[in-house]
Amino acid sequence: MRETMEKLQDQYTSALRNSIVGMGESALQQAYELGRRALADGLGVLDMAAMYHKALAAGLPRDSTPEETALMLEAGASFFAESLSPFEMTHRGFRDSNIALRHLNQTLEQEIKRIAHALHDEAAQLLASVYLALDEVAGNLPPAREHLLKVKGLLDLIEGQLRHLSHELRPTILDDWGLLPALKFLAEGVTARTGLFIKVEGESAPSLSPLLATTLYRIVQEALTNVTRHAKATQVKVTIQHELQTLRCSIKDNGVGFDVSSLSARTGERGLGLIGIRERLNSLGGSPSLVSTPGHGTELVITIPYTNSQEA
Repeated sequence: MRETMEKLQDQYTSALRNSIVGMGESALQQAYELGRRALADGLGVLDMAAMYHKALAAGLPRDSTPEETALMLEAGASFFAESLSPFEMTHRGFRDSNIALRHLNQTLEQEIKRIAHALHDEAAQLLASVYLALDEVAGNLPPAREHLLKVKGLLDLIEGQLRHLSHELRPTILDDWGLLPALKFLAEGVTARTGLFIKVEGESAPSLSPLLATTLYRIVQEALTNVTRHAKATQVKVTIQHELQTLRCSIKDNGVGFDVSSLSARTGERGLGLIGIRERLNSLGGSPSLVSTPGHGTELVITIPYTNSQEA
């Protein structure tokens, strides 16, 4: 990286000098190409600013008049702005991608909500019709009554599973009561299925937008799924905190843990299960942090700028 930056610095200094002495359009084109190369090499805007400052100090003649210096600084500013244009275009692309991702998530949540309600309401109505039909058959065929009761028992189980699935897809409690009650409801369901003890604590925030509440609910849901599959834990603690302008969510288990750096080097974020979580957070400006050591459990910490929670 240092060799790359030194080589780029020399080229940048030479190109800036050409721009200052009036090379015009060709110098600006070179500025753009240098900015594109710097971006590809992993340099940031602050690196570019330091490079420009160093190049400017080397390129300005010592014996120039104030008027000449002002003109050269103006030319240098145009050069610097052009060298930053690849960063600006990348930023705009990232911002547009986040907006598109947010709209996609909202569309998916609306579809999930529709499917959940269909499972809960329409399937329940169909099962009610089946119950009535079974009662009618039982009345007409008394010898089959015992077998029909067994069928009704199975239908009861199916109805319970459909109701449970609909709540997990899109719990109405999230819309009606907010994030914290929905997380407690989710925890109760996971505990009932797996025996994993889950404690949810924190403060409800009345100003949370539906998008932020849904995003956090999905992340906790995914994290708990990962714990039940891989952590061999017996306890999980989910904590929601509001710290100044930041919303913080922690999911901490007492499982087997792992070496984060080692696994990350082998498999990247996919191996850590962070890709889906990071994609959900990108549109809200949030970020995940994973802390784990072998034998000492794992903690996933989600932070989101709290100002985003005010957006609809």
